[in-house]
Amino acid sequence: MKDILQIIALLLGFLACGSAVLSLHNYSWKVSSDDDSVIITSDIFENLWMSCAVDSTGTFNCWNFQSMLALPGYIQACRALMITSIVLGTFGLVATLVGMQCSKIGGENYVMKGRIAGAGGVFFILQGLCTMIAVSWYAFNITQEFFDPLYPGIKYEIGEGLYIGWSSATMALFGGSSLLCSCGLRSTEEKKSYSYQPQSSHTVQTVSATSNIPSSQYGLNAYVQETY
Repeated sequence: MKDILQIIALLLGFLACGSAVLSLHNYSWKVSSDDDSVIITSDIFENLWMSCAVDSTGTFNCWNFQSMLALPGYIQACRALMITSIVLGTFGLVATLVGMQCSKIGGENYVMKGRIAGAGGVFFILQGLCTMIAVSWYAFNITQEFFDPLYPGIKYEIGEGLYIGWSSATMALFGGSSLLCSCGLRSTEEKKSYSYQPQSSHTVQTVSATSNIPSSQYGLNAYVQETY
């Protein structure tokens, strides 16, 4: 059961890390809304790094954001969170591969491997939280601007990049939880390592009472010295 949980966690962690990379590179984090638009000349897509436009003729153009400091604070924070998420997911994959009971990487110290697997679960959970915060924060600003009647700029809707990010966060959280649950289960190898207990250095040595007694004993009156 423990091996199955760890394999499932590894697969979920791998998919979560790959989805986070895919979400970060997806250009469609938000899409221009067609609501209340009579004539639509182009569709605008944006993510954390660039803005793209597709006109009615099918011409697709993209341009990168020129200044990082000129961007809103939440976009800079989302960039940092997504990059941190991918780094944490990579650490989680490495720790899971080393800590899996069915893996020979890292030796056969199954107690230590279980602790490393637990650390991998923590990395996956932190990855999921970072991704979830980034995409939810970005989506909150989209909906806030969309429902603000006084917002003068272009209104956007949630793009597919955010849905990929939410899927990545969910898989990372489930993968990390599976690893932490597997740490509470002991495999056959761990039971053997726990059942073997070396002899204590404070063993009490019993010595027979007769070993300290001379081979020939004489009573107090064995020799009677006559005094005249």
